[in-house]
Amino acid sequence: MSAAYSDLRGHIIDYARRWPAEREVAGQFLALLDDPANPFVRERLEGHLTGGVWLVSGDGRRILMTHHRKLDRWLQLGGHADGDTDMARVALKEAEEESGLADLCVEGAIFDLDRHWIPERKDVPGHWHYDVRYVVRATGSENYAVSEESLDLAWRDIASMIDDADVSISRMARKWLAQNA
Repeated sequence: MSAAYSDLRGHIIDYARRWPAEREVAGQFLALLDDPANPFVRERLEGHLTGGVWLVSGDGRRILMTHHRKLDRWLQLGGHADGDTDMARVALKEAEEESGLADLCVEGAIFDLDRHWIPERKDVPGHWHYDVRYVVRATGSENYAVSEESLDLAWRDIASMIDDADVSISRMARKWLAQNA
C-alpha cells in the first residue's frame, strides 16, 4: 500500500473516531481503498474518490453553493481526483476552479464523508462518488466567478441549511454549527 493510501486510510479511521455515528460510511471508504483498482481515477466506474468542498465565508456564516450544470441541483463545490492522491489538495483545486476565488485555504482534517450515486449521463454509466469533504475558507475577496460547470453560484446562510432537503448538506450544516457555536 502506498503512502497516499496509508495516509488517507489513517485520516478516514480518525474521522470514524470523531464521528462514531458515521462509522458505516467510513467503512465503505476503507473498503474502496482496499480494492485493488485505483480509486483516484474516474475511469474506475464501480466508484471513485472525489474531493468535496464546504467553502465558507471569512466570517464562517455562509457557504458558497453551486447550481450544478449536469445534475441541475444546488450542491457544495467539488470534483474528481483525476489521479491526485492528496484529497485536501483536490478539494482546494476544485474550490479555486469552480469559484474563481484566489485566497482560499483548507482548514483541518476531513470534515465529512459522503457516498452518493451519480446517474448515467451520455456515455458514462451510473456510478458511486466517494466524496471526501474538507472545509475551505475564503480569506480574501468573496466575489466569485461562475465557471462552465455551474449554472450559478450563491452564498447561502449556513444556519438556514440545517433543514435542507439534501441530507448531506443538512448534516454538514449541523456539523459546522455545532463546531462553531
